[in-house]
Amino acid sequence: MLEIRDLHVSYGPVIAVDGLSLKAQTGTTTAILGANGAGKSSLLRAISGLTQVRGRIMMDGRDITKLPSQRRAKLGIAHALEGRRLFRDISVEINLRLAWSFGRRITPYAKAMDKVYDRFPVLHEKRKVAAGWLSGGQQQMVILSAAMIQDPLYMLLDEPSLGLAPIIISQIYAVLGQYSKSAKATILVAEQMAGVALKASDRAIVLKRGKVVLQGLSTDLLTGNGAHTISNSYL
Repeated sequence: MLEIRDLHVSYGPVIAVDGLSLKAQTGTTTAILGANGAGKSSLLRAISGLTQVRGRIMMDGRDITKLPSQRRAKLGIAHALEGRRLFRDISVEINLRLAWSFGRRITPYAKAMDKVYDRFPVLHEKRKVAAGWLSGGQQQMVILSAAMIQDPLYMLLDEPSLGLAPIIISQIYAVLGQYSKSAKATILVAEQMAGVALKASDRAIVLKRGKVVLQGLSTDLLTGNGAHTISNSYL
């Protein structure tokens, strides 16, 4: 379980996350919702150790607040940042091998690659192609595969559906759901597209100016007053 207690993130005078607390249970997906600038990316960066914080971050009962990002990665945290950050001039296969080499290396390389290609068969077809030549959806598949090839216990995904066609979004979220259940992994996904994320998650929190304005079961937030509060948080 991931537990965050009274988290604060600031960039100089700008407060990005303001007293946030949450619990994400093992084997579940939590959607982090909110408009641009609500604090979603800052929350994920705080969890993976890419920014300084006040408060506490607990992973399976262990306080990791002061651990550097590389130590957190070794403990099983994988973070796919927004913006399709991959090595565009080298092949899909080499991108994935690098991700495996710098990861936990729990699964042997050949077997790990077989899992990647089972999840996304198109990546096997494109394995020798430079990643920069792939479509946006295929690039996102590479990025997610680079995270999953590390056998993470916790996956932090920042806007994985941004700019993608609905059919690709459905495919990606189906793979994430299967991975969460099979690996008993905890997934936190930051999204602006609330409807997509709520349908693919177990629980959700809604942020506005760094504060939690709503949280609960995703099914509950899709309807009634929850939907109204979500709409207001984007204004």
